[in-house]
Amino acid sequence: MVPEDESEVFEITDFTTASDWERFIARFEEILHEWKLVNRGYLPPVKKGDFASCNWDEKCDELQFADFKFKVTYMVLKSHNATTKNAKEVKEDENEQEDEGEGTPTVFSDLMNMENDFPFRAHCLSRWYGLQEFLIITPASNTDAIDSESRSKLLLSSASVALNNTGCTIPVYVQIQQRWRKLYSGTAIVPGASVEFEMIHLKKTPPQYNHLAGLLDVFKSKLGCVYISMPPVSVSVRFTYILQEWIHCPWPQEPPDFSTISECDVGCTNFGNLPFGACVDPISELNLSCTWPSLSEDMIVENNVYSDLDPLQAPQWSVKLTMTEDAQCLLGEYLREFLKLSQHTETTDELLGNALDDSDKDQTDISQALQRLTEPAVGYNIPTLGHVVSSATTKLKMKPEEAPIPGEVLNEILLYLFPDAKKSDEKSEGKDRESAEKSTRSLKLIEDLGKQLKSSPVDGLSHRLAICFCLVNHNQGGLRAVAHLWQEFVLEMRYRWENNYYITGVEHGQPNMKSSILHQKLQMLNCCIERKIKRESSRPQSPTYQRRPRSTSPQALSSGSGDSENRKRVESGGSSSDEEFFECAEKEDEVDEGNQDSSASEAFSDTTPHSHKPEGRLAPIKDMKLLNSREQMYIPITQEPSPMTEDMLEEHAEVLAKLGSSAEGTQLRARMQSACLLSDMESFKAANPNCTLDDFVRWYSPRDYITEEVENENGEKVIKGQLSSRMKIPGNMWVEVWQGAKPIPARRQRRLFDDTKEAEKVLHFLAAMKPGQVVLHLMPMLVHAAILKVIENEDQDTENLKTLLDQVINKAAKVTRSPVLDTRKYEDLVRLIELSETVIARAKSLKTKFTIDLLDMPTADEELETFVNSLLKQPEVMVRGGPCGPAGSIIHKLFTAAQRASHMLLDDEEGDINLEDLQKPTSSVPDFPPPSAREYILRAMVPRPAPYSRVLPQKMYCVLVDDFRLAGAFSSDTTFQ
Repeated sequence: MVPEDESEVFEITDFTTASDWERFIARFEEILHEWKLVNRGYLPPVKKGDFASCNWDEKCDELQFADFKFKVTYMVLKSHNATTKNAKEVKEDENEQEDEGEGTPTVFSDLMNMENDFPFRAHCLSRWYGLQEFLIITPASNTDAIDSESRSKLLLSSASVALNNTGCTIPVYVQIQQRWRKLYSGTAIVPGASVEFEMIHLKKTPPQYNHLAGLLDVFKSKLGCVYISMPPVSVSVRFTYILQEWIHCPWPQEPPDFSTISECDVGCTNFGNLPFGACVDPISELNLSCTWPSLSEDMIVENNVYSDLDPLQAPQWSVKLTMTEDAQCLLGEYLREFLKLSQHTETTDELLGNALDDSDKDQTDISQALQRLTEPAVGYNIPTLGHVVSSATTKLKMKPEEAPIPGEVLNEILLYLFPDAKKSDEKSEGKDRESAEKSTRSLKLIEDLGKQLKSSPVDGLSHRLAICFCLVNHNQGGLRAVAHLWQEFVLEMRYRWENNYYITGVEHGQPNMKSSILHQKLQMLNCCIERKIKRESSRPQSPTYQRRPRSTSPQALSSGSGDSENRKRVESGGSSSDEEFFECAEKEDEVDEGNQDSSASEAFSDTTPHSHKPEGRLAPIKDMKLLNSREQMYIPITQEPSPMTEDMLEEHAEVLAKLGSSAEGTQLRARMQSACLLSDMESFKAANPNCTLDDFVRWYSPRDYITEEVENENGEKVIKGQLSSRMKIPGNMWVEVWQGAKPIPARRQRRLFDDTKEAEKVLHFLAAMKPGQVVLHLMPMLVHAAILKVIENEDQDTENLKTLLDQVINKAAKVTRSPVLDTRKYEDLVRLIELSETVIARAKSLKTKFTIDLLDMPTADEELETFVNSLLKQPEVMVRGGPCGPAGSIIHKLFTAAQRASHMLLDDEEGDINLEDLQKPTSSVPDFPPPSAREYILRAMVPRPAPYSRVLPQKMYCVLVDDFRLAGAFSSDTTFQ
């Protein structure tokens, strides 16, 4: 004791202050309590297939030991049985355990459970030890590693203290060394026992442990069992064989036809057929796993001299496939390359500038058109705008050596796009083939697809155009070839407009708003040609098509004579003059008509009828008479409504909206909207002399003429009619237009639809587009054609393909109907189409490999079909009947053929035996190659560490691939050691 008079003060050390080691243990215990992993019942054993079919739950948190951070992860299998038991029966299990004593700890039941040996999809710790729940402690940083044995033991012992304090029976692992090695050291604490998890990883397999006999020695020596009463070890073995060569399977694509123009292009038979399928086998490997489950060590022998493990004697066979990462699917490749062009901003002139012939440059430059109009006239031959534009757009000559597309190929493409340009004796084989394909398709599915997509009719010009451009881009030179073909297409459109030739492959009538904008433009141009043909009396119908002299034909490329006909027509001022001055002629007719009827038109009103010679009658209206004269009322011949495309409607609506709500704007808007009404009124007046506004309303808008039954002066009931209240409003537009309308038949009226002006707008729209913009405008049709190609090759037996195809169609409907052409959306759509193509290619590849032709079992067709469909849906499939079943027999033949091919043996070589081969066996080539992987699971129930200890489960897993790995779980009795 310190004396009372001692005045010195000593420093007192507080030994209750927590150290880093204690804080680590306390935090780990806290995490276990937060996750409710203490004082709970044991989980039921995992049923067969749960590792493959069930998912994993994962929880993470952070730990710290001094200044070193760790991450602790808890993983548990979401087994349906375990989930239900945890939720509803935990209390009952605890009560039963209290009454009956201890149950079987989860870790022990997992180690000895043989239902899920060698799972094909599971965490590596579950595959090695069969565990359904475990904890992992890893460094928080990916760059850090526990590379010291002392540090790993300190960390593991600290975790063991936490497990002991909390009573948690879940195994805990510490990851050591580099992450790629997947090395773990672990422990588990259960009442009265503990389990140590140890692991060995070597780059090469030691020769003495390269077989089952050596592994049994390692397992027994680790157990330390030298007494005679040790039970036999239970052994499970799996050998895996890899097949990479498919000898009897054909090449996925037909070899190219060197007699066609596209002689070097695989998958392209003609310009109207998109390629489809993979260039390489989409299935790279077949992994055959032969399993011998739960055999006694006394039943099998495998050492460095002899082995009983013959794959043909294995009771269980299972197969899984390895797919080719990049199968080079043709359709997806063509679509992706074509869509990439949309990112380019170069114009056609910039791309083809070097290829144009400079000998006639002044005539090829359209920008000089207005300058030529102002040049001094020689004599009286003044060039017109039509002559200049026609000359400039039909005389672009290409140098033969600089042309991206050869003349022969270009002619074939244009003949495919415009079949009416072929001679009568020429036959289209592609068309016959196409119609034959159509007969095998599902026409209803094609029709429904056309309604969902904003595209164009199948096999129409727009549809063919998209396919041709895609093929030309891939096979003829990329962007410059696309620019070249687009230039030729625009020239063909102008040629047909100027010469009154209908555009084949484009339906007549109003532009269809449900189609793409490019197709609407072509429809508008066809409408212009149709109106022009009807307007010109000299050509009541479209003449027989005469092929356009093309500058890129072989003759024109060499001599430039292909434009001689156009040059003569332009220099002589030929038929183009009729098209230039039609409006002046119409004005003269209107003036004459106005002078002829000036006296009648000056006093014309809605109530005062006037007589004139009727013109422009179509047919009499049944049971309708003019109100004043009681003459027969006739339907007039009216001008057809002006066709409009989608962008024209938007532009028209925008112009009307910009006029505002002022009085002037409202009046101008009314005039713009009443142009068609004025034309119809003038036609009605011309066909029905002595008519009134009431007569016109009775025919044009019957709802605005109200009739009622009244009594006259004599008491008789008569029908009396009058205009509706809407028509009687002061300043009514109908009254004003009627007062200004003259009796002019439709044929002499100013055209509501100026076909010349609208045709030039369409041609300018086409000529002004850059090749990148052309690609985006063609994508709706190309996507439509690609989906049809997928449907054509669809396999009805592939279940997941149907769902994928529905996704593709729904995505395509949204993308094609979008008002904005978005490249990214089309990229996502192309990826979906390519995925569908890959699924189909895999299905076809499997069906060619597992065909009934390789068997002598005619009744095995249905079983093989089921096997193939299972392979497409599941990652691993059990082979029914093993090597004796239909699928197993085919697999055996495939391996045998590959083995013979690898040893350079032909099928008939065994029959040719010479004198030197008399003493040799018939065939020294094994049916199977050496296994690429060998897996062993050894189990035993052994008392440890002493003979009088409790009998506990022991397990060791071993895999021999390129490296060597042992993973052992060794239990020890902690009560009686």
